[in-house]
Amino acid sequence: MISGLLNSMRQERSRFVAGHAWVCVAGALVTAIALIALTGCGSSKPAYCSDRANLENSVKNLPSSVSSSGISSLKSQLTTIKSDATTLVSSAKSDFPTQTSAVKSSVDTLASAVKALPSSPSATQLAAIGLDASNVVSSVNSFTDASKSKCS
Repeated sequence: MISGLLNSMRQERSRFVAGHAWVCVAGALVTAIALIALTGCGSSKPAYCSDRANLENSVKNLPSSVSSSGISSLKSQLTTIKSDATTLVSSAKSDFPTQTSAVKSSVDTLASAVKALPSSPSATQLAAIGLDASNVVSSVNSFTDASKSKCS
């Protein structure tokens, strides 16, 4: 009789544990589904949005570098721009191949022109650099316009 009662209690306990386990599994599934749904609704932006902001900030300082009498500030600013442009192109080229190609091309052209400058450039040489710098600004602006919907 006692052993029958113990067996009955063990069976009840097994059913309780099994039922409780299913409740835990169901709760875990509901939590996982909710997390997935919330992740989809989040406002996370693509990585290239912050890369774009970095490049925009670097390019903003370019006009003062071109117009200054020293070429070292221009070269220093160009190093930053090249680094930021490379990062942007890497992160955004699959979504914006045309715009990232234009950014890379304009930055490469400016870099080549600056590298070819003598230590004391003439006004004509600096004017040419100014045109190349303007092309960099234009290509960055084109990328900004194209990516605005994903980065706002």
